[in-house]
Amino acid sequence: MAKFVFVTGGVVSGLGKGITASSLGNLLKASGLKVFMQKFDPYLNVDPGTMSPYQHGEVFVTDDGGETDLDLGHYERFIDEKLTKMSSTSAGKIYLETINAERRGDWGGQTIQVVPHITDSIKNKVYQAAKSSGADVIISEIGGTVGDIESQPFIEAIRQIRMEQGKENVVFIHVALLLYLNASKEYKTKPIQMSVKELLSLGIQPDIIVQRTDKHSSKEIKEKISLFCNIPTTNVIDAIDKESIYEVPLEMYEQNLHGLVLDQLQIKTKITDMESWIKFCEKIKASKEEFEVTFVGKYIELQDAYLSVIESLKIAGYEFKRKLKINWIQADKLNESNYKEVLQNAKGILVPGGFGDRGIEGMILASKFARENSIPYLGICLGMQIATISMARDWLNLPEANSTEFDNSGAVLIFDFIRGIDVQNLGGTLRLGAFYKTTIKEGTKAEKLYGSREVFERHRHRYEFNNEYKKPLEEKGLVFSGIYEEKKLVEMIELPNHPFFVGSQYHPEFTSRPNKPNPLFKGFVEAIIMKTK
Repeated sequence: MAKFVFVTGGVVSGLGKGITASSLGNLLKASGLKVFMQKFDPYLNVDPGTMSPYQHGEVFVTDDGGETDLDLGHYERFIDEKLTKMSSTSAGKIYLETINAERRGDWGGQTIQVVPHITDSIKNKVYQAAKSSGADVIISEIGGTVGDIESQPFIEAIRQIRMEQGKENVVFIHVALLLYLNASKEYKTKPIQMSVKELLSLGIQPDIIVQRTDKHSSKEIKEKISLFCNIPTTNVIDAIDKESIYEVPLEMYEQNLHGLVLDQLQIKTKITDMESWIKFCEKIKASKEEFEVTFVGKYIELQDAYLSVIESLKIAGYEFKRKLKINWIQADKLNESNYKEVLQNAKGILVPGGFGDRGIEGMILASKFARENSIPYLGICLGMQIATISMARDWLNLPEANSTEFDNSGAVLIFDFIRGIDVQNLGGTLRLGAFYKTTIKEGTKAEKLYGSREVFERHRHRYEFNNEYKKPLEEKGLVFSGIYEEKKLVEMIELPNHPFFVGSQYHPEFTSRPNKPNPLFKGFVEAIIMKTK
């Protein structure tokens, strides 16, 4: 039978609940346990799929096509497990499912209320995850901050789970801010005390308090928190600022976070083997020399919009003992008159995914510059599309070449809707998940990178290459190196006589892991390093 850990946050948002939960998952897996992770978000959107990156950062995609919060990317990278749609639930999804059930008559005419109907639905998500995953421990992060009105049903639900399962099967971890006042040069525990008081008013006594702070706290601070928050001093853990987020599990290991959880859950394990993670962190510390990527995107004001891409570049760099330096370029600032000057010192150019027509012409110019100047180029989803459009314009003498997404009024459509889509009702029409086998062409760079003729990667898009232009572009030298054979859809392109010019319709960033970078990122980074030697 699965056991449960719930991670809540207090005082302010952005303290690192996701990294704390991920670090614990890492430690428990290193202790020989099977771990599954969940995120409960209090917002009323059904999922992050339609949310602006400026609002919520990137949309992370699971193998089974779930569009989820970016914290799931941290979860997967820290525990190296494929999560599912069961890992991401919002208040909007819970309310929608409950109301739809009421409309169908499933409740037999009952009065539908937050308690018990909404809370029961939340509990069912936790229990279903336990059943479907077969995990020993389910770690669930409750989004938002304790005291938020939106979070209350989730707090009530996990209170009920503790009552149903017993203290030996449920652990509550509360992440809160240890405030430092620079004027008086002292730490203040009152915000943590008040946050725990709020939790207590909702029926939850935290078992462990993780205090976010810039450095390790004193014995006196921990004793004060212990006294006022009703937990042992040993159960006060410092979450100190680290140079890399990947060092946090080791920091938590040193403070025995996993031991506290295992003891309360009455789980006996032989050893917690952190050797591979220690070696990964040693790679990070040994990465002194930089490699530079010119990143041409449309959401660069909020780098969380590209979180998995950034982490994939970092992870690939560590394989060569290099640390990442990004030259951020706002795509809509590039034009015919300035792109050569702006990009003249680029060592490698990456164009990531995105939606809409803003900045498209700038991205096309960036891919053109990389293609014509032998600069390593990686185009992801949208980045593959604009690279192909650029070649169609230049090589096929089609200045009107474009995509339906950007211009469908008389343009030559190199990319168009997925065949069979109802263009009047675009909701739910994305190609999502890792259901589509990419068959890789023999003798290509793609085959060399993957070491395989078949791969499964994760998708999130609704526009596909128009095969009418496949043969003309092949005749000009473009290699279509990956195909989804069942539907004859282009998955990868590359240029053979170029240091590295690769585009993928799918999103390779979602499968990079510490010590296991995605092959496309590893190849791209290696090409940049070779180019700059």
